Amino acid sequence: MKFGVVVFPGSNCDHDAYHAVSKHVGQPVDFIWHKETDLSGYDAVIVPGGFSYGDYLRAGALARFSPVMGSIRKFAEEGKFVFGICNGFQILCEAGLLPGALRRNADLHFICRHVNLRLENSSTPFTTEVDENKVLSIPIAHAEGNYTCDDATYDELEENGQIVFRYCDEQGEVTEEANPNGSRSNIAGICNQNRNVLGMMPHPERACEQLLGSYDGRDIFRSLTHSIQQLAA
Repeated sequence: MKFGVVVFPGSNCDHDAYHAVSKHVGQPVDFIWHKETDLSGYDAVIVPGGFSYGDYLRAGALARFSPVMGSIRKFAEEGKFVFGICNGFQILCEAGLLPGALRRNADLHFICRHVNLRLENSSTPFTTEVDENKVLSIPIAHAEGNYTCDDATYDELEENGQIVFRYCDEQGEVTEEANPNGSRSNIAGICNQNRNVLGMMPHPERACEQLLGSYDGRDIFRSLTHSIQQLAA
């Protein structure tokens, strides 16, 4: 089993993701420079957070044209796992690997704090080890995390169980007050129809140690590891 963490110019959570995989799930992991195209040695690829290409055009809009993204598309089409976090989520949406788009936060401010998440789908390869009865505390750090999509796309997401996480309060209730960025229906993370591509705005790699305030993100990486092991078996 081997993980890869993509590095774009402007990535700043690549080392966090590397640490989560190597130290908290104990799996081999490499950095993948954005100009590389050979992903044949990997079972899962993480597209990390940061500010790829400085977000000068639109978050993720330039990164989608990097050479590695064509390979990631083929990687996903082969049924292998792709996990986009924050800027990585934005990139996956821009590249068409996930539906919808991320806009500026409703209050137009950068937000950096812990939020509460409710698990909506425990049957994805990324969530099998996550306690579906627990409200997760995971940090966000973004200015463009306001998830939006048209009505038809939203209906498909609901019908197909592609909404994986929603922002909620401490009791697990999905409320307008618990929505930090204005995302439609409090959406914090979605997957594709095949469930092998996940994008989420909160940073589970920053919630793997109690010293940092929470270890609730650790089980997402453990779920992915378990799913790779099952697939290999």
